[in-house]
Amino acid sequence: MSTASAAAPRTGSVLADLLPASRTKDIALVVGGAALTGIAAQIAVPVPGSPVPVTGQTFAALLVGAGLGAGRGFLSLALYALVGMAGMPWFANGTSGAGGASFGYVLGMLLASTVVGALARRGADRSVPRTAGTMVLGSAIIYAVGVPYLAASTGMSLTAAVAAGLTPFLLGDALKAALAMGLLPAAWKLIGRKG
Repeated sequence: MSTASAAAPRTGSVLADLLPASRTKDIALVVGGAALTGIAAQIAVPVPGSPVPVTGQTFAALLVGAGLGAGRGFLSLALYALVGMAGMPWFANGTSGAGGASFGYVLGMLLASTVVGALARRGADRSVPRTAGTMVLGSAIIYAVGVPYLAASTGMSLTAAVAAGLTPFLLGDALKAALAMGLLPAAWKLIGRKG
């Protein structure tokens, strides 16, 4: 066996893969991930000077990606976004519909959940340092979509959007990442599987 093939990354499991496989399970996980995100979005704290509140929504979206993997994570957040656009009041502060100032963050969460899920399948949720990097990357993706959308939807300059839609959230995101750094590796350790 060549050294190159031995060093190639091996595809592993995500936490949801440890449950018995079935289409019913996958549907329940996707719906459950969307519901978890919608419930977490109701934990909202207003930020003075910003149309975007601090919520549990981003934490839930990243956990959904890590726990369910890229495919089911994408489907969960797509379901969350589509149902919210259709009128279900489960975006932050019980809002719904597309086009609000914070809707770009919802779109960013869709992408971030997918990327975090793909990384989790490669073991990025099994140690504290790797989980930290994964959560930071996921948060950066959310901001990369959400902040420009905030600027475009409100007429703010990009600098003002960064001040209103990114800077006030960094401490909260660090706390959410710390929580994920404890939860995800601990779940794998409890299960006794390292992928």
